[in-house]
Amino acid sequence: MGAVSVFLTGFPGFLGSALVDRLLDRRETVRCLVQPKFRDAAESRAAALAGEDWQDTIELYEGDITEPGLGLGDDARETVLDETDELFHLAAVYDLAVDRAVGEAVNVDGTRHVLDVAEDCDLDRLHYVSTCYVSGRHDGVFGPSDLDVGQSFNNHYEATKFEAEVLVQERMDEGLPATVYRPAITVGDSETGETQKYDGPYFIMRWLQRCPGVAPLPAFPGRAGTELNVVPRNFVVDAIDHLSEHGEAGTVYQLCDANPPTIPELTRLLAAVTDTRVLPLPTTLGLAKRLLGTESGRSLAGIPPEALDYFTHPTTYVAPNTRRDLSGSGISCPAFESYVDVLAAYARDHPEVGSAAMT
Repeated sequence: MGAVSVFLTGFPGFLGSALVDRLLDRRETVRCLVQPKFRDAAESRAAALAGEDWQDTIELYEGDITEPGLGLGDDARETVLDETDELFHLAAVYDLAVDRAVGEAVNVDGTRHVLDVAEDCDLDRLHYVSTCYVSGRHDGVFGPSDLDVGQSFNNHYEATKFEAEVLVQERMDEGLPATVYRPAITVGDSETGETQKYDGPYFIMRWLQRCPGVAPLPAFPGRAGTELNVVPRNFVVDAIDHLSEHGEAGTVYQLCDANPPTIPELTRLLAAVTDTRVLPLPTTLGLAKRLLGTESGRSLAGIPPEALDYFTHPTTYVAPNTRRDLSGSGISCPAFESYVDVLAAYARDHPEVGSAAMT
């Protein structure tokens, strides 16, 4: 039997679920690798996407990217190898405080195992979702042709995603047909606000929402020009959906905001939508991280110290390939100010959403 289906890791995750919904518009069958512990959640999500007959179009395969062969049984592995012509690898651990060993197992070893399976398939394309933050703390402009620029890293998440993309690009150099997508910090849907996890700018937003009228925030003198590059989920999914069909193998696409807000601009926007006045407290990055790292600091503010590195992040992102290949599609990243009120409303209405990563 010839290749007839698409195989995806990262379901029922935040981006993976939304992408499956798009892929169903042009594919008869979408097959998803699902960790056994997320089986019930995956079935519920599949039913929400495709109705009570979801098994006619969405097939769930239990496995784990941290295992060789993705932990698939012999029959499942044979089916995947024989019938997959596109493979989307989204599964990763997204946690700024991730332990090095966990990041290595999921992001690095997991990607290596996916690449091994991909090379055994008759693939038209592997689609790999990386992150703009493979840049680490690169001081300057970071584009799609950049990868190893001698950067340092804020955390193990960035470092392990960098190592994973190195593996992907090495296989691309050896002839594997692949495309790399690098989203910036991904937040909820710009139209509905829906999200699966509160992190990134949500840490600040939630702190402001909890404060009655005035909220202290650390401020770092001399770093007013620092940008926070934020993109909504629907832009990321729209772009991957379009570029996976119309883009070219061998291309790296950075999915970022061409005009991101600076930290002061972002703070003003968040203060406005939470009706809270911000009281800036000039400090150093080291001192602020130590204070937020204490038990009282964590319980009071709810801002993890790891998030503060992005208040002084020195990197600017550009996306010429994305702009070129999305031209004429109607897909573009909306300005943060155009949907920040939607994110804030969703956060107010859904306090049950947490900040823990799916692992």
